[in-house]
Amino acid sequence: MSKPVPDKAEIALEYPDKFYVGTFERSSRFEAHLEPAGLALTLERPGPEDVRKSIHMHLNYGLLAAILNEIAAGIGAIPEDDVLHRAQLRDAVATLHQALNAR
Repeated sequence: MSKPVPDKAEIALEYPDKFYVGTFERSSRFEAHLEPAGLALTLERPGPEDVRKSIHMHLNYGLLAAILNEIAAGIGAIPEDDVLHRAQLRDAVATLHQALNAR
């Protein structure tokens, strides 16, 4: 089951001869779940054929862990007065930490 996108995602896909860019905002939906080898992420923008789009990504656990480490290393770039975004990230990480230690 997909959920509404609570903020915004911008996706760019670049090939030598083509460039694709898409935005997924609050009217879009997302789904993220774990599979045996990693994270599956889908972003969908509903609507008529000329605006409808979706992306599907799979990140193996090793890459996901590396991404989380890079985020942690760069967290200082979020201004201290950006209380909302810091709280959103802190709460999500606390939930992830609790889930990982539940067993």
